[in-house]
Amino acid sequence: MSTIVYSNSFTFRLQSKDKILYFRIMVLLRKILFPFAIVYGLITSLRNLLFDKGILKSYLFDLPVIVVGNLSVGGTGKTPQIEYLIRLLSPDYKVATLSRGYKRQSKGFVLADENDDATTLGDEPFQYYSKFPQIKVSVDTDRRNGIEQLLSLPEKPDVILLDDAYQHRKVKAGFYILLTSYGDLYADDYMLPTGNLRENRRGARRANVIIVTKCPPELSVQEQEKIRLKLNISNEQQLLFSYINYDDSVYSDKESKQVKQLINADKLLVAGIAKPGPFFKYLQRDGDQVLTFPDHHRFSNKDITDIRDKGTDKIIITTEKDYVRLKDNMEREQLFYLPIKSEFLFNKDNFDKAILNYVREKS
Repeated sequence: MSTIVYSNSFTFRLQSKDKILYFRIMVLLRKILFPFAIVYGLITSLRNLLFDKGILKSYLFDLPVIVVGNLSVGGTGKTPQIEYLIRLLSPDYKVATLSRGYKRQSKGFVLADENDDATTLGDEPFQYYSKFPQIKVSVDTDRRNGIEQLLSLPEKPDVILLDDAYQHRKVKAGFYILLTSYGDLYADDYMLPTGNLRENRRGARRANVIIVTKCPPELSVQEQEKIRLKLNISNEQQLLFSYINYDDSVYSDKESKQVKQLINADKLLVAGIAKPGPFFKYLQRDGDQVLTFPDHHRFSNKDITDIRDKGTDKIIITTEKDYVRLKDNMEREQLFYLPIKSEFLFNKDNFDKAILNYVREKS
């Protein structure tokens, strides 16, 4: 079965031989760019050294600040991990999230309200705002300014979650959670543009907790230990393993349908996320059509028309991130999304205890 892949500038149908040629070209290009990766690595290492020595200033705030991030570019599961923390903390604390708001069309600091959507907040913050009305959701590329704005509110938050801010060292958080994907460990990666690392692997030393995400639920203890040795975890760091738990149902604005009841239904699966493979694998059956878009894709009128045409007389299922961008442009009785959650294989209680103890002591 072929897959239709959309990019910002063109559309093409990838057959197996085309995929092989495409990836060979990309591998060759990345090897050619290896000298630039060395230069980029030196620059980021120097920057980190200047922050470590106090030559470049980091700002410390007098409330619990938790960073969730990664060393690599995209696709490690930051959004479900932030949502996990929201569910853990919001029953007892006033929680705020602060994100960059990737690809939003607004500028500066924005505190989410009923007038905002994915275009003003970005995909993930709007998802937080839609799912968790009890928290404050904000965006600002300048994390220091964003925190100051949140602390100037009449009702200040008790704890702030910084989404994708591991490299934002102008703010010194009190607790760092570093994510790395099971199938793409940072220990096996290289610096951009040869690999996907934003900074040297040594940056992992800043983490209080390292979570290997998107693991197989049946991951053995022996393989976990191999990963521990590969990542060179220190005695002061906690290593955990998590997996993506897909919901048993898909949801629209009006109803829900159990996934097992849709096995024989005609479906169109749409995804614009970094690594959509597991999403498709969970839902796809013979005869289902798949549309793949780039991560954080802004759906054009032509994209919407294509989705509608290919989804005629079918149920259209997309990811939760894509749903917030598509729902206002599609027939709501036809468009559904599949929720996901991050779950730990083992030691969930240890993680929860570490987070709650930090927030309690810092508060």
